[in-house]
Amino acid sequence: MENTNQIQNNIVIQPISHDVTIYAEPIFSIGSFQVTNSLLTSWLTVLIIVSFFLVLKKKMKKVPGKLQNLFEIIMEGALSLCDQVTNDRKISNKIFPLVFSLFLFILVSNWLGLVPGLGSLGFNATEGGITSFVPLFRSGTADINTTLAFALMVVIASNIFGIIAIGSWKFFNKYVNLKALGSIFTKVRKDPTVLIVAPITFFVGILELIGEMAKVASLSFRLFGNVFAGEVLLVSMSAIFAYIVPAPFLFLEVFVGLIQALIFSLLAAVYFTIAAQDHGEHEEEHGHSKEKLVHG
Repeated sequence: MENTNQIQNNIVIQPISHDVTIYAEPIFSIGSFQVTNSLLTSWLTVLIIVSFFLVLKKKMKKVPGKLQNLFEIIMEGALSLCDQVTNDRKISNKIFPLVFSLFLFILVSNWLGLVPGLGSLGFNATEGGITSFVPLFRSGTADINTTLAFALMVVIASNIFGIIAIGSWKFFNKYVNLKALGSIFTKVRKDPTVLIVAPITFFVGILELIGEMAKVASLSFRLFGNVFAGEVLLVSMSAIFAYIVPAPFLFLEVFVGLIQALIFSLLAAVYFTIAAQDHGEHEEEHGHSKEKLVHG
């Protein structure tokens, strides 16, 4: 009896935490490279998309089947939606592969985090006397590193696209408008208002440069915040209630995942379209029309 009491006194009950952390948990390491649960889900997302397209490629025929016909309808609808943003089919054809790829990846990644049972796969890890459950899979877009990488890629790629579309000098003048400052000396006699307009135009370009940095924060935090908040909501509802009550929230998050993928891809299309526009040409056209009105 004494030995039994001693064993019972030595037993320490460790609490098990099921909290959703704001950061992705490491699963294993490859050398110095840590593989997190969100990265595993991203790899799984890529595997699903690649497998789907390989199967679709094998089943492609001149007379489309049901799957091919459905996907062609989706592609045509997505391309027409991209045309509504760009108002130019040439620009749409150039940016559509990237924009649609972003949409597919974000959509599948968002929905993978909602698959019942997938989040329950994991292991218990003890740290600081607290045992916590670490899921093997977590939505890639619920990790700020993933959404930040996507945002950086979109902003950098859109600027490169703008340089290719309108030229490096015109693109540089969109942000550091030396042409506007130079117009003070060439147009001041004909139009004295250029003394006010030109400095304002120059500083607007600087604000646009700051805006490019704001795009990164806007894109990354919007997607991360909505997906992460959805995961927290589902975990909270599942902990409070049983199986039936969280079901409406699950369907809500399916809809939110679709909307967020659509918003991110459409914003990417908007940024590419803006980058390919030459504001200088519009200003020159406006100036010529103004002169025609004056000389009438």
